[in-house]
Amino acid sequence: MSRQPLLNRLLVLKPSRIGRLCMWCVITCIGVALSAPSVSAQEWAEKMFSVTSHNFGTVAKGSKTEFRFVYRNLYEENVHVSSVRTSCGCTQPAITKKLIETHETGEIVAVFNTRTFLGQHGATLTVTFDQPFQAEVQLRVAGNVRGDVTFEPSSVNLGNVDLGRGAEQVVRVSHIGSTPWEITDVRSANVNFEVLLSEPQHTGSQSAYELTLRLKPDAPAGYINDQLILVTNDPRASQIPMDVEGRVVAEVTVSPQLLALGNVVPGGTVTKNIVVRANRPFCVTGIVCNDGCLSCPAKETPAKVHILPVTFQAGDVGGRIERELTITTDLGVGAVPVVTVQALVDGAPADGASARRTSSPEQTVSLR
Repeated sequence: MSRQPLLNRLLVLKPSRIGRLCMWCVITCIGVALSAPSVSAQEWAEKMFSVTSHNFGTVAKGSKTEFRFVYRNLYEENVHVSSVRTSCGCTQPAITKKLIETHETGEIVAVFNTRTFLGQHGATLTVTFDQPFQAEVQLRVAGNVRGDVTFEPSSVNLGNVDLGRGAEQVVRVSHIGSTPWEITDVRSANVNFEVLLSEPQHTGSQSAYELTLRLKPDAPAGYINDQLILVTNDPRASQIPMDVEGRVVAEVTVSPQLLALGNVVPGGTVTKNIVVRANRPFCVTGIVCNDGCLSCPAKETPAKVHILPVTFQAGDVGGRIERELTITTDLGVGAVPVVTVQALVDGAPADGASARRTSSPEQTVSLR
């Protein structure tokens, strides 16, 4: 019996077989369509990361060595990280924030285990998302841990530093080996650091330095997450990083810094409180607003904490309002952080979350 071409065989199929064949085609097409989002899902998740790999370079044994992979929600839907796993015990991952709303950021922290592991090592961190779609993103780290160089303590941790006071910490840098070893320079991109390096202490096969890092008193308020680079005469690894962390705390704090007033009718008023704290008694002399729509009474009695009732006077024109509020005190110009005030005049109800989201000038994309 001779075989017919495929087209001819299809033409002579019985109706029942044709029906089954059509159903098979429909199911196949649906399966392909359902599988398509998994490919795009990987892409939308990867787009949230600014970088997906990091090389620690050569680091000292026992030194604190970590890198933060930042991811940012570019979409209208909430994004949720369900888990992160590592391919090697040389790196321990952690998630700083699992659920992030539009324009918010989170971090995957990769901590390199420099106490247990020596030599060249690398790891792949697999980040799993389960909202708004299932997706996985792979992050890669690598580094070389030297066993002959140690820091004591393992990094520079300045802790909380009061604004305007500065701080310093001493770290002992040691090297064990038969060849002469020297630190020829210490570099940093942070202009608020000053570094003093002692003369080397040589004892048998060991060389040691006392490194003093000073944070300048005029360093601005905020978090410190930086590095010192030790430049050595070792051609195998001429540069060794040392982590520096801390936080410069302003003398005065204000809460909230984003004051969401919600919905206000044209010509109406609304009042909400702001709490201002300082580490010593102070007076509130007034507030500054560029168009006078905000008002607040002065607080002439010195205290460490002031509760300020801020009143917003809406105009006749509807729309979303955003103003900067400057609180003046007897502590000096710029002592209190600027407050952002938001309101919606004669519009749809807006709570603090939606006001924060829609006020951003950046564009968002829906994934649905």
